[in-house]
Parts: sequence; C-alpha cells; structure tokens
Amino acid sequence: MRTDYCGNINADFIGQEVTLCGWVNKRRDLGGVIFLDLRDREGIVQVVYDPDLEEVFAKANSLRSEYCVQITGLVRGRPEGQINQDMSTGEIEILGKALTILNKSAVLPLDWNQENSEEQRLKYRYLDLRRPIMSDRLKFRAKVTSAVRSYLEGDGFLDIETPILTKATPEGARDYLVPSRTHKGEFFALPQSPQLFKQLLMMSGMDRYYQIVKCFRDEDLRADRQPEFTQIDIETTFLDASGVMSITEGLIRDLFQKMLNVDLGEFPHMTFADAMRRFGSDKPDLRNPLELVDVADLVKDVEFKVFAGPANDPKGRVAVIKVPGGAALSRKNIDDYGSFVGIYGAKGLAWMKVNDLSAGIEGLQSPILKFLNEEVAMSIVERTGANDGDIILFGADSANVVTEALGALRLKLGEDLDLLEGEWKPLWVVDFPMFEEVDGHYHALHHPFTAPRDLTASELAADPANALSNAYDMVLNGVELGGGSVRIHDQAMQSEVFRILGISEQEAELKFGFLLEALKFGAPPHAGLAFGLDRLVMLMTGATSIRDVMAFPKTTTAACPLTDAPSEANPEQLKELAIATLVDKKAE
Repeated sequence: MRTDYCGNINADFIGQEVTLCGWVNKRRDLGGVIFLDLRDREGIVQVVYDPDLEEVFAKANSLRSEYCVQITGLVRGRPEGQINQDMSTGEIEILGKALTILNKSAVLPLDWNQENSEEQRLKYRYLDLRRPIMSDRLKFRAKVTSAVRSYLEGDGFLDIETPILTKATPEGARDYLVPSRTHKGEFFALPQSPQLFKQLLMMSGMDRYYQIVKCFRDEDLRADRQPEFTQIDIETTFLDASGVMSITEGLIRDLFQKMLNVDLGEFPHMTFADAMRRFGSDKPDLRNPLELVDVADLVKDVEFKVFAGPANDPKGRVAVIKVPGGAALSRKNIDDYGSFVGIYGAKGLAWMKVNDLSAGIEGLQSPILKFLNEEVAMSIVERTGANDGDIILFGADSANVVTEALGALRLKLGEDLDLLEGEWKPLWVVDFPMFEEVDGHYHALHHPFTAPRDLTASELAADPANALSNAYDMVLNGVELGGGSVRIHDQAMQSEVFRILGISEQEAELKFGFLLEALKFGAPPHAGLAFGLDRLVMLMTGATSIRDVMAFPKTTTAACPLTDAPSEANPEQLKELAIATLVDKKAE
C-alpha cells in the first residue's frame, strides 16, 4: 500500500513518485492550495494539493484531523524560504496526484493542543500513542531492548524463559494470585521476579542467563511503580560481585553511548553507610551538591535540649545542610521547608544564616543563637564550610527521622533552587546491611537468598545485626536502575539465614523445599542483577513517569480505563474455580 514511511522522505527522493499511508496531522487551506501534514510512525511530511485536479482537490478539502489516508504524489524541493530545518522532511514536499480515504475519524475525545487528564489519555491510549512524543518513546524502548539483547548475547548470555504461573516467593510485596481449576482451592502466584528460577538455571549449568521479563507486584503505586513491569534479568555462575558489576556497568555504558552518544565514564563506588550519612538516601542523586553534615559532637553539651537530647542518644542524630546563597530565603520559605520535613516526622527545622562571617557570631542570624555560645556556633559554620550569604538548616531527632527528613529536603532544595550540576551521574552503592531490625525481628534488606559478605554461617549467626550483604545497586540521577547480589549457594548458609529471619524448617521446606534440595547437588557460586527496563527508558527519554514509556499502563489505583479491568468474574467461572467472593456489589 506504500512505497516508504512519511518520515523517511528527503531530498534524495526529489523527482520520484511515492505512495504513503498515514493520518492527517493537520490540514490547511491557503488561498486555494491545500496543505496536508501527513503523519506515520516515522514522522511527518507535507503534501500539497492544487485545484487543477478537481476531484482529488475536493477530496483533500474534505479531510479532517486523524483521517486515515493513502496519498500518491511527486516529491519536489520546497520553494526558497520555505525550508523547515526542524523537520527531517523539511527540505521537500509532495505534490499530491491521488488520494484515498481509508477511514474517517470522529471528533477526537483527546485535545492534542492542551493537556489531557491521565485518565483520558489511558482510556484512549491508542489515540494518545499516535502523538509523536509517545510513539518516539516506544520506538526508543524497542531499540533499547534490541541493544540489550545484542550486548548480552555477544557476551555469552542465553535468553531463557521462566514460568509465569509459579509459587509465591518473598520479594517484599503482595503476590497476584491465580486460582487453579484443576486443583480447587489452590493458587498459583504471578512472579514478583524470576529469582528462584534463575538461581536454579545456574545450578543447571546454563552459566549465563538473561531474560527481558514481566514481573508482577501488588503494591501501592507511584510514578515509577506499576503492578506489572519489565525487568532485564541477568544471572551468572563463577563470577563474584565485581564480575557482575563489570558486565552490567558495561551494558549501561554501551546503551548510553549508542542511544544518546553519552559517555558515562567509570562508575564510582559508595558504601551504603556513606550514602545514608552524606545524602540521606541509598540512591543518592550526585548531581545535587548538597550534603548532610553531622554536628552532634559539637552540640552535645549545649543547654538546648532539642539538640543535646539526640546528640547524646546512641540512636539519635544531629545533622545540618549548608545551602549556598540560602540566606536569601524568606521566613515563609523556611517555614514551608519546615512543614515539608514534618511529612517525614521531623518536629521542626532550625536554621542559621551567615550574613557576615568576619563579624563572628554577630554576623550570624538565627532564633537558636541564644542557646549556642560563639565557639559552638562558629564550629558549626567552619565544619560546613559556610560563607557569607549561605544558610545552615538543622535536623535533630532519631537517626532515622533526621536522615530521611534531611535526605528528602536535600532533594527538594536542589530542585527548587536549581542546584543540579551535570546531566548524568551514575554510581554503585555497595556494602548494604544484611538485615534490618523491625520490632525485634530481622528482615532481609534485599531478599533471603542474598549472601553475606566475607562471613561463614557461624560468624553470621554470632552477629547478624552488623553483617553486610554481598549486594550492589546501580544508581543514576537518584534513581535505582538495578540491584543484585551474590547468591547463597551453600545449604548451611541458606538455612542459617532462614533461621535468623524466623523462618522455621517446616516453613522453609514448604516454601523453598525445591531450592534447598537443589543446593545439595553441587550448586555453583552464582550472582546476578536485575534492571528496571521501564525506569531505564524513562530516564533516557526524559519522561517523568514510567507510565509514559509503557504501551498500556495501569492508573495509580492499578486499573485499566481502556479495558475497564479489573472487572467482575462470571458466576459460572467462579463456580468452576470453587471460589466465592465476599464483596456484595449490589450493597455498594
């Protein structure tokens, strides 16, 4: 039906007759000459219809936006002064000779000249995806997945599928359950990740596995979360953490070089402890120059209990952020930031402005100065490196509250005050705690199949609170692109981890008996990493939500306006599955 794509027609085609298919992006009647902007997946080309061909001209005059048409015409250069350098087809136009209306379009429920609600965009997603910005993102995503496959297969990785209908595994979110018709009262779970299967593949001797795979998690949603998302899943045998990090860093560097012509350079490494101490986050955005600075040792003897209390509490923290030029912030600005940190449990936001450093404490301005002597105040200024015109913002509370509140404040200040430096700042975060303690119980910080770093099972049992995991996260611009770890390949170590987590032998056998059995038969050392493909493409395309790089995403309430999913099941289906629902829709 066509000889080429609209966006491919350029000066090389001048003098040729072409046939194109697409949608009417715009129609303009300029003094008896009709101009069409014809659009397809690859771009837009201008088509001109003269009144000489009366029947064709009349048909062109009847066209409206989003009519689906086929045109045939002669490619010619645009007149002098009408070349559009912003379009790949801007040097040429097509003199229309024939026109077929393949399908008319009703008035669109979306207005491309203004912002539409996300609900409307998702309800009419097939129309939303016609927009060049959306189609370009999906084309970009396709090229990314193609480049990933090429890179990994060139490094000896095998693309192996794993089951979608499987058994529930502890990945930190609720499972989506699928009832079994043949085993009434029993359920499959959709995989939160192929974690156990990829480990079993390594035990099978597959050596290097990858998969671009759908994963499912029933969790509260936000801009970078969806109930179904896509992972680039990678696993290897006989490689340590540095080996996996080398391969996966190489993959991301190769992608950025090929797709964006960006050299990310070598990725720096930072420990989890340093990331939390300096940036209040385990995925720090290094484009932001602001850092958290601890000052508890400077204020532990002051009479101001707001500072002295946390400073003398082993579980407390007193830290500050120096904001260059921040002395220009108004009292209302500061109060607003105080309300912001309150979201994270902080009781307030103390501050100190540096107006004239040469004047000592007299050159400082703060409602808390009356509680601080000159030595303490100037020591804080010196430690932060503050200069005239800067402001110092304080956090004093439990360590968790201060870290989280100031970490979030750091990001907000960086955005509000336009402080970000550089376009791309990647890093590796390593040396995560093996466990986190909540209400006296240990929980795996990553997952229960992560190996500890440089510990035997007995050493781990003796001091689990201070154990570090052999795990690593890749972070880019404050977004976790991927995370992985060296896996446990020894049954004694796996059993000890289960014991620390409070998983009994009976429960372990019930949930993971097949894995524990596999560990008996010469399981090799193995390690891997999984990238979030949606997040990666979101970053690379400059989108603000992963929904904008997915063809048919769900809303923030995990619903699909396009298909009205989820929906009620047919009573006969429920009966066949031996399922009864507790929700009375009529009562609602």
